Amino acid sequence: MASEQTLDPVTFEVLKNSFITSVDQMGEQILRTCYSFVIYNHDFSSGLHDANGECAAQGNQDIAVHVGTLHFTCKDVMRAFEGDMHEGDVFAINDPYAGGTHFSDVRLVRPIFSEGKIIAFSQSNGHWSDVGGSVPGSFDVSAKDMFREGLRITPVRLFDKGVFRKDVANLIASNTRDPASIIGDIQSQAEATAVCEREILRLVGKYGRDTVETGLSEVQDYVERAVRQRIAALPDGEWETVDFIDRDPSGGEGMIPIRIKMTIKGDKAIYDFTGSHPVIGTIYNSAFGTTFSAVAAGMKTFFPDLPLNSGFYRAFEIIAPEGSIVDAKWPVAVTGFLMPFEKIMNSIYEMWSQLMPERALACAFNLEYLLTGGRDARSDDKPIFMFYDWLPGGWGGRNGKDGANVTTACFGTGMMAQPVEGQERANPILTTECEILRDTAGPGKWRGGVGVRKTSLMLAAEDTVISYICDRECAIVWGIEGGLPSSPHGLTLKRAGAEHTERLGTIFSDVKIGEGDVFSRPTAGGGGFGDPLDRDPAHVLEDVIDDYVSIERAAKDYGVVIRAIDPELCDYALDSAATEALRAEIRQKRVAWARTDPEGVAAQFRRGEIDALDAIRQHAVILDWGTGELLPESTRQFRETFERRSVANWAAV
Repeated sequence: MASEQTLDPVTFEVLKNSFITSVDQMGEQILRTCYSFVIYNHDFSSGLHDANGECAAQGNQDIAVHVGTLHFTCKDVMRAFEGDMHEGDVFAINDPYAGGTHFSDVRLVRPIFSEGKIIAFSQSNGHWSDVGGSVPGSFDVSAKDMFREGLRITPVRLFDKGVFRKDVANLIASNTRDPASIIGDIQSQAEATAVCEREILRLVGKYGRDTVETGLSEVQDYVERAVRQRIAALPDGEWETVDFIDRDPSGGEGMIPIRIKMTIKGDKAIYDFTGSHPVIGTIYNSAFGTTFSAVAAGMKTFFPDLPLNSGFYRAFEIIAPEGSIVDAKWPVAVTGFLMPFEKIMNSIYEMWSQLMPERALACAFNLEYLLTGGRDARSDDKPIFMFYDWLPGGWGGRNGKDGANVTTACFGTGMMAQPVEGQERANPILTTECEILRDTAGPGKWRGGVGVRKTSLMLAAEDTVISYICDRECAIVWGIEGGLPSSPHGLTLKRAGAEHTERLGTIFSDVKIGEGDVFSRPTAGGGGFGDPLDRDPAHVLEDVIDDYVSIERAAKDYGVVIRAIDPELCDYALDSAATEALRAEIRQKRVAWARTDPEGVAAQFRRGEIDALDAIRQHAVILDWGTGELLPESTRQFRETFERRSVANWAAV
């Protein structure tokens, strides 16, 4: 239990906010000096730790995925160099098995000394665009162990008493596809940790070492007390849910379950993952550190006003079965940990939405990574290029408000959507389309946010391959409280000169592409909140005017009949009588629709009588969206959750 505060309130508040500001200053330093376009677009985080390695502050710019992992890697560095740390030292680590995320997230840790004593640590984490491995971007979905994923950096000294160890840095950088950028990012991150060091020593000069050390401890105690008090005010009980990874590429058909039971007991939350699937034969596994991070980030969403530090982590406990998809051990592949990560976060949202209905929200879209690499033939020397892209999408509908449109994923809140102008300058890839995608929002009384579609044309390049890291092609983004799902993910490719487009789906690596090839992918919207037949028809009309919802889906999903008068002038009319009749008809039929024979639904899809959204939203059927083949086990699993989250909440006729 946290101890009582001893600092006077004014000094405490000044130090609490100064610690956060010191971390924010690290972020500003990185933005202005980093070499990697990925880091520049906010795929980074920073942390300030006390002398025990516990996190005392994170910044306002830090992305959600790194919440709850930085203290693990700080402590691992401390163990590795116990008794052998000096002023000016900086250490590197990227080891996911020591509490990190994946090999691309490389952390630099600096001990901060005052009067010869370590009083704190500053840490800078940046996602390097490549850390070696078998494919450009270091995301090989066929990898079953870490040896194809890239360079594993256990704690190593990069600066020795202020002297840059070029030999070690060059060894690391030379095992990547972009060594010049890696050396630049090392220098940028190291200087960021020095910025934090200067700020902490300034505070020491003003308030004294003992006061600053006390502040580093008491800010954690403050957060712990606040979280425990709020949990204690909630009813004790148990809540359970399940979400899924689409598939195990090395196994049979069927989605991969991640099960969570949350127990509130007194002033503590316990998360039990017993029953979750064993590790799978791809990179979509999570080591314990990232499972811990997903729980912390998901739970923190419901305490937005509190600072983030290790005090928050003391208020919950995690039970993760060893060898499961949420506690993968070396050397299991974990680079694609973001897929189970987001399933855990959204599951936390669902359970806490029942505890705090005023903050309730449905499922958000899943982050996707597109990685294309080769040699840029626009230049005579044909340098290696690395196109590493992600897209925004829709967040879930909320209690009383629609979901956020075109927003970065919950996995990486704080990341930016990358500007295509910068991408086109650095890579031989032309963006031909990037627009909001109609009908992607999950229908509900409060609809989900809408997603986007981006289409790209491959220009002059050689030896180019493409990889795609994504999910939610089968485990479609779901609604709650009667809301409906959104839409499936999946990349399509049209070869130069080809008549037809091929669907590559959501999980593939090392596919050769050439000049003139066109690839396109959508992002899903968020899930709907509440019965879509309870949505105000005027809001549906506004969605049609805004081109978020088509006239056809307004009728099918919301039972709202709208006539187009002059679409070019956004002139539409609502037919209230027809809407009332259609809604009554849907209420009578929709439960039976959701239990229709899946084989018949698949046959209708193959004949072109229904589309993918009909199959998902009306019939809760999961298909191979390229061939129309029924996926029976995935459908069974999807229907179980659809019945619980949607059908069970529809008012009886």
